[in-house]
Amino acid sequence: MIDYSLLKRLPKVDLHCHLSGSLRPVTIMELALEEGLELPKEALEEFVKRVQASEDCQSLKDYLTKFHLPLKVMQRQKNLYRVTYELLEDLWEENVKYVEIRLAPYLHMEKGLNFHQIVKSVLDAMEKGKKDLGIYSNLILICMRNHSPEVSLKLVKEGAKYVGKGVVAIDLAGNEDDFPPELHKEAFQRAGRLGLRKTVHAGETGIVENIVTAIEELGAERIGHGVYAYLKEEVCQILRDRAIPLEMCITSNVQTEAVEGYEAHPIKRYLEEGIKVTINTDNRTVSNTSLEQEYRKAIEFLDFDYGDLIQVIQNGIEFSFADEGDKERLRKIIKAELEALNLK
Repeated sequence: MIDYSLLKRLPKVDLHCHLSGSLRPVTIMELALEEGLELPKEALEEFVKRVQASEDCQSLKDYLTKFHLPLKVMQRQKNLYRVTYELLEDLWEENVKYVEIRLAPYLHMEKGLNFHQIVKSVLDAMEKGKKDLGIYSNLILICMRNHSPEVSLKLVKEGAKYVGKGVVAIDLAGNEDDFPPELHKEAFQRAGRLGLRKTVHAGETGIVENIVTAIEELGAERIGHGVYAYLKEEVCQILRDRAIPLEMCITSNVQTEAVEGYEAHPIKRYLEEGIKVTINTDNRTVSNTSLEQEYRKAIEFLDFDYGDLIQVIQNGIEFSFADEGDKERLRKIIKAELEALNLK
């Protein structure tokens, strides 16, 4: 019998968390007013609907429209610092021990910020979060699918300057239907040579071939979502043989209609078939979720038990892009907390 009160106390790991999708709604409203953005006169409860996916969300493209306003208020260094630190505070409240935060730097230059100012603002907040809260974090820089390959190459060149300083990897995200991963092949190949790890959003919208392309041509070490891997057994076999984990986000996959409902999500099937999986939030605000809620849904709809949850938490550490020293520290912390919970 699952004791749901213990879920909050579980030590947690989130490998797939977008900063721009995880701002507190009240902060978005405050910053929007500070920036002089025109907002309808509405209560916070109504405002929240503008930045969260609704129950009738139709697709990933529809889901992505919820990022418009958060991105508008993330164009100044102090704002980037604030929302990053607030995210770490929220994660700490939920006993998250390690998070990999995702940021697309070229989406934050509307008011003149440069690459260095953007990345440094986020890294400074992450460092303070580690010092004040004891929460470990690293930064993943996102190449946007709809940006030119040249912009992705530039991101890799600039991002590589922060290897060993908090930036650990690059990602490819955005509209998967219209922009295949091979468009950014050169940037990802160069990233590997410069010491950046690689993860790629693929197989989120039904194009299972993108998973193979991400692995074979871009050198992806992890796959963001990978929901549709089950469509081809040979793709599942590649994931198993190469121990390439899927960063799965149950709630957002339902909201974007990547799956027809919670019970239809393939994460438990993948886990049972030997594919490495992790449970993540994707966008805490847009999806109105937390890791605690994701674990609860895995239990209620997908027959997860404590053993399954512990496995995905441990997968989160083993397949993170943290250095080996931090991994070992996190293993010890998580082991001690799990033993103290005495889960049955």
